[in-house]
Amino acid sequence: MNTAASAIDPSIPVADAARSAVVPGGRLSRLARLGSLATGVAGGMLAEGARQLAAGKRPKVSELVLTPANARRVAEQLAQLRGAAMKVGQLMSMDAGSLLPPELADILARLREDARTMPMSQVVEVLETHWGKGWEQGFERFSFTPCAAASIGQVHRARTRDGEELAIKLQYPGVRRSIDSDVDNVATLLRVSGLLPKALDLAPLLAEAKRQLHEEADYRREAESLHRFGGLLGDAEHFVLPRAVDALTRSDILAMSWVEGVAVETLADPQAADQALRDRVASLLIGLLFRELFEFRLIQTDPNFANYRFDAASGRVVLLDFGATRPYAEPVVEAYRRLMAGSVRGDRVTMGEAAQAIGYFQDNIHAHQRDAVIDLFEIACEPVRHPGAYDFGTSDLPLRLRDAGLKLSMERDFWHTPPADALFLHRKLGGLYLLAARLRARVDVAALAAPWLG
Repeated sequence: MNTAASAIDPSIPVADAARSAVVPGGRLSRLARLGSLATGVAGGMLAEGARQLAAGKRPKVSELVLTPANARRVAEQLAQLRGAAMKVGQLMSMDAGSLLPPELADILARLREDARTMPMSQVVEVLETHWGKGWEQGFERFSFTPCAAASIGQVHRARTRDGEELAIKLQYPGVRRSIDSDVDNVATLLRVSGLLPKALDLAPLLAEAKRQLHEEADYRREAESLHRFGGLLGDAEHFVLPRAVDALTRSDILAMSWVEGVAVETLADPQAADQALRDRVASLLIGLLFRELFEFRLIQTDPNFANYRFDAASGRVVLLDFGATRPYAEPVVEAYRRLMAGSVRGDRVTMGEAAQAIGYFQDNIHAHQRDAVIDLFEIACEPVRHPGAYDFGTSDLPLRLRDAGLKLSMERDFWHTPPADALFLHRKLGGLYLLAARLRARVDVAALAAPWLG
């Protein structure tokens, strides 16, 4: 038994081996993973092609690539790679989902749910690398079973000798070194596999994915963002967020105070929360986004439901994970103010000018395409225009947004990747809409937005 075992609470089991796997840290081992994935996809295509030919069919290449077996193969290999390979799939599935083939969107969506954990031996290696031998002497208890796992790291609960409860986020080995090559390799794999539309310009999105991942992989930077948001929300009695413990934080380890709470989506159960509580939680989060954009000009851009919890004892919403924090320049913020205000007034001219300032229109865009983009914004701003409480639970807003986006995306001369600022903001807003729908919340979005649009 490793010496670190003395710091383990024996009542807490080690992570299920079926859900843990050693993270490949070296460049060659990570490249080998991608190579085996490409070989597996090609083999699956040959097998499916032979089967269809034997049945007298003439299959298309896209049909051979997008078989259920290949879909599972892509998702499983990318999940094992984690890091940038997994993150680029997450970004693409959330930001360009309406522009991607449904089969690929389904593959990439699986990556958001499939985060495998490091085995105990690798966890110990990470801790000894950054905290040194004997690190366990500073802890009364350290659980090697992660309480959360994501694309670039996993979280463990611990108690110091002083009795302080902590959340310890550990970064998977090799993530920082592999970011650029992983992003490029995954994009290449998806291209050559025929899983992406040829006209889709991924270069800006991939460059932004690399930049964001390098920032997210710096846990000292995340600790700074945590301190900054803690100061900005110091007067907000309805929110609570962890406190970074600088003495234990390293580039690959983020130590934070432990904050109690249940997963926010559990409030969707009528026995767990009544309508008023669900409405209040969704209203707080949507109102916070307006404050982040128009007051702070600093947005936590990751809308993953796991980043929100609810502390029933205090009635406060718990905010987690500030690695994807992004500043917004004043001209961009003002353009979004004009866009939303124009939507409220029904002023499509102002909306078009604001969308142009944000960077949504290429020089060669057709008039009907420009109108279609403004139509999309009008749909997205529907809750902002709606008088009184907007019922997300009964609204078909997500479906209408999807259908409008799909209709526009069918025009191959329109393919255009919006600026990164827009992608991440829309990702956050869309995620909050989905959460409000999950909670079946009724939110007076117009009232929340009004102070910032006047």
